[in-house]
Amino acid sequence: MSCGKKFDSGSCVIDILKDIVDAQNDVIHECMTSCEQSIADLLGDTGGGSGFDTVPVILYCKDGCKPFKGYGSKRSGDECEIKGSFFFRVKSVDDDGCAVVELLFADHHHGNVGGTDESSDGYHHHHRFDPNSPADQSCRNLRASGICITVDLNCFCHVTCLPATAAL
Repeated sequence: MSCGKKFDSGSCVIDILKDIVDAQNDVIHECMTSCEQSIADLLGDTGGGSGFDTVPVILYCKDGCKPFKGYGSKRSGDECEIKGSFFFRVKSVDDDGCAVVELLFADHHHGNVGGTDESSDGYHHHHRFDPNSPADQSCRNLRASGICITVDLNCFCHVTCLPATAAL
């Protein structure tokens, strides 16, 4: 296969990638992106009712293509602790491209998502959760936090969907 023989886009890289896609499509007939698969799993298209209610997403900022980390706080009595997360549940999207997203956290603490834990000594222990990358967060047993932020979707260039889950 030589560059540019089948396609003539003016870019050797584009032409090669198009050739690869064509060849792969001749071999593999079913291909779903992670988002398509997660949505199908959420809807139970892969074998009945799924019990899932959320497709967690990671958003990537246009400038520098870095994963977006949202911050927020949920008041608990006199406490006001800021928490950060790279994982979100989309709550709503308006016609202007603004979305309300909810921060998701792994449920390591029996429902006390990113907040206060009661240890075996009966006392509450606070812990800060501020990951440096999505890889620092577990995506297993994600739970809704009740912490919502509003984002401008025009500021993002990429979205990664994680496997559908029961987050609520």
